Amino acid sequence: MTMTGKAWKFGNDISTDLITPGRYFHLRSNINELAKYTLIDARKDYVNNVSNGDFVVAGKNFGLGSSREHAPIVIKISGAAAVIAESFSRIFYRNCINIGLPAITFDTSKIDDGDIIELNISDGVLVNKTKNLKHDFAKFPKIMNDILNSNGLLNYIKNNKDLKV
Repeated sequence: MTMTGKAWKFGNDISTDLITPGRYFHLRSNINELAKYTLIDARKDYVNNVSNGDFVVAGKNFGLGSSREHAPIVIKISGAAAVIAESFSRIFYRNCINIGLPAITFDTSKIDDGDIIELNISDGVLVNKTKNLKHDFAKFPKIMNDILNSNGLLNYIKNNKDLKV
């Protein structure tokens, strides 16, 4: 699975409340409406300018805070093809994989805002096309690749009638 898009750079400690601000959480039963406020408190220009296939890029501890499962969902709905960060909150990371949103652990100091990134998930390769740099990252285990390729855990289980590890 290879994808290319623009990097939207964020800093460290982006919480689930910055991803889905609490004041809009009354919209959680209308996820498409809630997605209109994705990351608005972290970066106002993101949600109205992100294009399908772009990447959310951040520093350490992305997705900290509550286990708000809406957080990765609205990032995906906003158009982001993956989240690339130096580290993730464990539950946020699992929620990403479970909904089919790749969460890549990578030294993001090599990526600047607006860089064009090519990401090959299967091979574990990130190419910064803006800087003409190629970097490897840890590949996902087969089961996680299969879940991502199925567009999430529920689809994987539906298609395979089980969780075959």
